[in-house]
Amino acid sequence: MNETLGGMTGAAAALGIGMLIGLERERHKGRGDSRACAGLRTFAITALLGYGAMQVGGGLLLGIMATCVALLVTVAYWRSLSDDPGVTSEVALFTVLVLGGLCVTAPALATAIGVAMAGLLAYRQKLHHFARSQLTEAEMRDALVLLVAVLVVLPLAPDRFIGPYSAINLRTICALTVLLMAIGAVGHIAVRTLGSRYGYALSAIASGFASSTVTIATMGHRVSAEPGNIKILGAAAIFSNLATFTQVGLILGAVEPDLLRHVWGPLLCGTIATALYGLGLMFHKPVAGPSQPIKVGGAFNLKLAVVVALAMTGITFLSSMMLNYFGEVGVMLTAVFTGFADAHASTASIAALAKSGLLPFDVIAAPVLLAVSSNSLSKCVVAWVSGGRRFAVYVVPGQVLLTLAMWAGLWLL
Repeated sequence: MNETLGGMTGAAAALGIGMLIGLERERHKGRGDSRACAGLRTFAITALLGYGAMQVGGGLLLGIMATCVALLVTVAYWRSLSDDPGVTSEVALFTVLVLGGLCVTAPALATAIGVAMAGLLAYRQKLHHFARSQLTEAEMRDALVLLVAVLVVLPLAPDRFIGPYSAINLRTICALTVLLMAIGAVGHIAVRTLGSRYGYALSAIASGFASSTVTIATMGHRVSAEPGNIKILGAAAIFSNLATFTQVGLILGAVEPDLLRHVWGPLLCGTIATALYGLGLMFHKPVAGPSQPIKVGGAFNLKLAVVVALAMTGITFLSSMMLNYFGEVGVMLTAVFTGFADAHASTASIAALAKSGLLPFDVIAAPVLLAVSSNSLSKCVVAWVSGGRRFAVYVVPGQVLLTLAMWAGLWLL
């Protein structure tokens, strides 16, 4: 009974896949002598053919049926070559045959692939428009670089600690570099997709993933040109800290997920304080005039990601050396001084020390908070220098508030 029910489920899945893809192809089949070779019925029958062949004769019979379908498709393709030089329908027919056979052993997987395939076929024009008109050369290059880093470089990087004081882990460095590139790409996509609807706030959050300090400086420089939007610019500057808290959490989770248990309270409190203060500034007065997102080039800044990765490596080595000579106090001092320049690199070095066993997990919260706090102090200075006293009046209290909230979050642990 169970075998019969399972067979009916697989057959139903195969029929559903064939009809779904066939329905989409039928809409683009055309009419008359120039119509395509396969439509709704052909795709449905082909899916059932693949399922039946796999049930009766296994992979051998499915291969024979694929050869027969290949001959039929080849003849149909050459007959319609002058009208439709594409091979999308022909390849789709082969895929449906294979998916029908897959329904014997994994109907859920076959159905998922079929739905994804139907989506690709249905959104053909939009995908073509995106590839030809919206995707830039720089974005395509960055996508290829990110794929190479994820699929080639990262798997080949050795996962072991090397060098003096056993402080360097190539896998961790590569993972953090890929993470920085991926986060930058996500922010870039958000800005490209949503445009200026959410104004400076969205742009600041997206750009904050690359550098929150630079984002605050950018907003400060805009004050002279748009003095009427000073509160909005101040809110955007504060919102860039959301990217900082997110990156700190992602870095700790990427190096060692257990580290998040020791810092989730401060990160949560800091995030809430940042959001409340920024929203208070944004909605204190309606936005005046159009707002444009920060201009971005490619999907991410490869040079920045590499520089940050090298900085992480140097700071990790320095922290390990300070830990070796001065104990945990040395790590605290290193976190404070390096945090002025970049909280992410300090966080990564602390996480690497904890993963290597040189630093206990339950003491990482203090050096991480010290790094973020010193970085917050440098942001206050940047806000004053770039936007003047009026801009700093809105930004500095927000930085102080989120820093205090972050330290108060230690009580939640």
